[in-house]
Order: sequence, then structure tokens, then C-alpha cells
Amino acid sequence: MPKHYVLFLMLLLCSVSFGQVGGRYTYQFLNLTASPRQAALGGKVITIYDEDVNQAMSNPAVLNADMDNHLALNYGNYYGEASYGSASYAYTYDRHVQTFYAGVNYINYGSFEGYDENGQATSDFTGSEGALSFGYAYNVPFTDLHIGASAKLITSTLESYNSIGGAVDVGLLYIDEKNDLNYALVFRNIGTQFRTYSGIQENLPFEITAGISQELEHVPIRWHLTLENLQQWNISFSNPVRGETNIDGSTTNEKVSFVNNALRHVIFGIELFPKKAVNLRLGYNFRRGEELRVEDQRNFSGISLGFGLKINKLKFNYSYSRYTLAGNTSLFGLILNLQ
Repeated sequence: MPKHYVLFLMLLLCSVSFGQVGGRYTYQFLNLTASPRQAALGGKVITIYDEDVNQAMSNPAVLNADMDNHLALNYGNYYGEASYGSASYAYTYDRHVQTFYAGVNYINYGSFEGYDENGQATSDFTGSEGALSFGYAYNVPFTDLHIGASAKLITSTLESYNSIGGAVDVGLLYIDEKNDLNYALVFRNIGTQFRTYSGIQENLPFEITAGISQELEHVPIRWHLTLENLQQWNISFSNPVRGETNIDGSTTNEKVSFVNNALRHVIFGIELFPKKAVNLRLGYNFRRGEELRVEDQRNFSGISLGFGLKINKLKFNYSYSRYTLAGNTSLFGLILNLQ
């Protein structure tokens, strides 16, 4: 296979689960869910406000003093030889100054056999991408409104091509303590490429996400509702496999209804015993489930589940996310309280 075709396939690896909103932007790895808790709840939950330092990667506004001196490490296998992971750390210098955050996430695509345009073998090559983040959150005095921002330095190496970019995430969080409701809004990946791969400027995967969550009063459950990709209404695509063949041999593409497209913006998750030493989690990503479903076959795409286990100052998290019959992901994570 020619080398440039292999590179094209590598670029698509991060976008297989992002449908129409994928494949249009560079640095798609920024959309990968980096923590098991997030993955188990369907991904992109932005309303979690507790000591889990991983959540600052999804919404910098959730940074708080309870995360002080907490370190999180996560690792998971993607498809084939691809692997990815993240690390997060928070430090509270002064409770009046609020909390600072540092994090890193990366993906390694493994090794590839190189071939030229004539099919002759060349040297093997690899590819990897990463982002280094720094964040800060501030509680507006005498209010329940939290504002946060994080800056990211992004690097990408695909065979002999290199790129460097920068982005900013801005988040808002409002906590209604009386009803135990959290509301959040995040603007992610506002940025640009500082150095392109080959002289062509590409857009970053900018996204607007909104969320709400609530812990039920008499039941040990917290539910999370997330609306993703609000910057773009139509995120559906017609799957050619689900088209209809007419009597004359022509094909009618699949029609995506208004309701179906609207549901593709929705992610729903629940946590059982959210404040206990053992938590159980379940999530459903409507877009992933709809895009990857197979006609006349149950493959449960879009479903994710996981658990958390806390032992003294150590917490272990695990998630399993269902994509297709051929490809699913598991993510493992540790959170250490270094106090």
C-alpha cells in the first residue's frame, strides 16, 4: 500500500466513532475519552464535581480544592496496536486562589510497514500524538458559579510529517446545592496549528458541549445527561450499508429523521452509589450506537459500563465500551491521593 494511503488510514483511526463530525479536522485524538469513569458513562460528561482529578480534562471549571495533590493515571488499548492514555494532577496553592491543574494525554498508533507508490517495501514507521494541558478554575465570589480554562500544547508525528498546535478549553459550572443539580457548558479545542504537516492549515475539532446531572434524594443514583456537538445541528450521515435497493437496481440512501439526528447529540449515564467506596456505572452514547449498529443483528453498540473501587488513598477504575463486534475498548485507571 502506498505510504500516503497508510498515513490517511492513520488519520482516520481516531475518527471511526465520530461519524459526520469526524474526519474533517486534525488532532482528532483530542476527542478520545481519557478516563474510565468518563468512558463508562458514555463519554464527555462535564458536570462531575468531586475529588476525581480526571474530570478537569473534560471541563476545567470542575477543578476544586478536594482534588488537591491527587494524581490520576489511565491507560487503554484502542484498535489493533493503537494504545492511549492520560495523566492528571491538581494542586491547591491557596483556597482563595483556587486550584491549578496539569495533564497530558497521548495516543500511539503502533508500527506500520512502509511501501512506495510502486508497492516496493520501504522502512517501517510509526505515529503518535499528544497534548500537554494546564488549567485553572475560579469560583465567582458569593455565587455558585465556577469558571475554568485550560491551555493545551499539541504535538503530532505521523511518519515523517510533524505538526504543532495550541488550543484552549473554557468551561462553566453552576451548582444548585438545594436540588443537588449541576449545570455545565464547555467550549473545547479553540485553537490553531502553529506548524502544519505539509503547508495546509487544518481546523481543530472545536466542540460545544452542555450537561446536567443530579443525585436522586432517596436513591443512591446520580444521572448525567450530556448534549454533544452543539456547534453543528446535522451530525448524521447516511450509512450506505443501510440503503434500500429499488426494483430497477438503483439505491435509495438511508434517511435520517429529525428525531434520530436530535438523539445523536445525546449521551446518558448513571452512577450507582456515587459517593461510596464501590461505584457501578452505565452509559449509552446514542450517536455511537446509531452509527455502528448492524442491520438484523444485535451488537449493543453505544453501551458502556464500568466500576470504581476505593481502598484507602487509592481508587481503581475500569470501563468497557462497546463499539462493534470486531472492536471494543477497555480502559484502566488509578487515582492516588498524595496528601
